[in-house]
Amino acid sequence: MPRLLVFQHVAAEPLGTLDPLIRRRGHRIRFANFERHPDLQPNVDRYRGLIVLGGPMNVEDHAHRAHLLTEMRAIERMLELGRPVLGICLGAQLLAHVLGAPIRRHPEAEIGWYPLHTTQAGRADPVLSPLGDSAPVFQWHRYSFDVPRDAVHLARTEGCEHQAFRYGDNAYGFQFHLEMDQPLIERWLGNPAYREELAELSGIAQGHATEDSIRARTREHIAAMQVQADSVFNRFLDLVGMPQRRWTLPSREWV
Repeated sequence: MPRLLVFQHVAAEPLGTLDPLIRRRGHRIRFANFERHPDLQPNVDRYRGLIVLGGPMNVEDHAHRAHLLTEMRAIERMLELGRPVLGICLGAQLLAHVLGAPIRRHPEAEIGWYPLHTTQAGRADPVLSPLGDSAPVFQWHRYSFDVPRDAVHLARTEGCEHQAFRYGDNAYGFQFHLEMDQPLIERWLGNPAYREELAELSGIAQGHATEDSIRARTREHIAAMQVQADSVFNRFLDLVGMPQRRWTLPSREWV
């Protein structure tokens, strides 16, 4: 049974809709929760794939968040082993940094729904192609990555050129959050730290998203994004290993 390792940084940013997909496919999951156990040193050699989730911290915080260095070493090892890696938001920035690309504060944060435009390579990519030419996706980031050397640029938004990349055949970085569903978006909008960030941006940038506009656009776009996200994530999980029978129950492990 394929074993997946998941790096989680805060409770507010879980696997989301990826969780039931992984369960249905029968993959065995081990969570490394660095909020609970910042000193973890997981042995990634035991796993067939790695998913690195988002979080409110940034790559430059590694000086006082040693687990970020642990994660980057783990990502580097998985790349050496040629095993699939998926980085989401912060996870994508960590992957890009391991590959030598700079991470910087973006001129204007993207919070809410934005049209994502795939590149020619993105439209032909075996994982990302279900998004088509353009699709609305959910975003929440102040930092962004450059596409690493030797990686393939897959997607952009009007305000952020580097939204997705593939390195080799099976390492992906997504700046956006395909894993969201409506309850998870409501959870973020109810989180005091996230609400404060959104209120701050709404106050300094005319026309920036508000709680009400995010809720309205979520009702409009979430169903279509989830259908596309399921296709994208299933294609990534195909890289980890062949799907198990749908009735096989996966186990969950925490470290």
